[in-house]
Amino acid sequence: MKTVFVNLYFVANPDGSWVLIDTGVPGSATKIKQAAEEIFGKDNRPQAILLTHGHFDHTGAAKELAEEWKAPIYAHPLELPYLTGLSSYPPPDSSVGGGAMAYMAFTYPKKPINLKDKIKVLPNDGSVPGLQGWRWLHTPGHSPGHVSFYKDEDRTLIVGDAFCTCHAESAISVFSNKREVHGPPAYFTPDWGSAHHSVEKLNDLNPEVAASGHGMPMRGSELKSQLDRLVHDFWMVAVPKHGRYVHEPAVMDESGVVSVPPPVSNPVPKVLAVAGAVAAAGLAWAAFSNRKNSSQQKHASQNRPYSHNRVMQGTPPGIDPNQDDPQAHTNNYP
Repeated sequence: MKTVFVNLYFVANPDGSWVLIDTGVPGSATKIKQAAEEIFGKDNRPQAILLTHGHFDHTGAAKELAEEWKAPIYAHPLELPYLTGLSSYPPPDSSVGGGAMAYMAFTYPKKPINLKDKIKVLPNDGSVPGLQGWRWLHTPGHSPGHVSFYKDEDRTLIVGDAFCTCHAESAISVFSNKREVHGPPAYFTPDWGSAHHSVEKLNDLNPEVAASGHGMPMRGSELKSQLDRLVHDFWMVAVPKHGRYVHEPAVMDESGVVSVPPPVSNPVPKVLAVAGAVAAAGLAWAAFSNRKNSSQQKHASQNRPYSHNRVMQGTPPGIDPNQDDPQAHTNNYP
């Protein structure tokens, strides 16, 4: 189910029990409950709510649905700071991506939500609560505790935002339903090195079907060829040329955000960005009807340097003990 610009998934077992993966944007609870009743019956509540990660467009209805259904919510432990009110996510970077969805990123909620009395940690053994034959994989980069879900039997993969099947920065692409493999949403990805490794991990599964948080599900040879290319050319086609996190990732741990790189200037004025985004959303469907098939993201110049000096995940954070309190976490990012 698509809620405005992001997908959530109903996943069933052979016996009719089911789980919900992600919960859409805020205000989606009624729509989700109605769909669940139509699919599974009035009194068939989910075994669990599973979160690929805690960004606002994936957790919008989580609290309301958990209370309504008396269902536990599961997430990776590294997502807990953002789901228990402890820490904000790193600030989005609206200077990257070049589309209306990216330009509007400065308006997107980044404050934590508090699901403290409802949230549980995914099992260490990789099993998925409420689902038979599935396993979860840690796929960080877009967020520190991002996970994807995989069913070995038929090679079905639910990827969250580890990669997208549309150009997530573009409003026209998001609303047009054209299937095309792209990297994770650039404006909300604070660790590109980890994001690359996660895409490699998912490609190694050789999925037959991939269902992402943004874009239509893809399958077969089209999926395989485009995913292979994304892995091979990741630093050319997925990573922005310039941006806040391109050469230095945000540093995060089990307590939340430790440090973030300084912001970069955005050449697009915010007022103009919002106006353009609204206009783009209104014209998206009309544009799609006359839109020619576009090619995959074009390669940047082959002379573009790679970012070998970036701090990779797992590297001790650069904290000066004489100046910084490593236990001090703030929600007041710019």
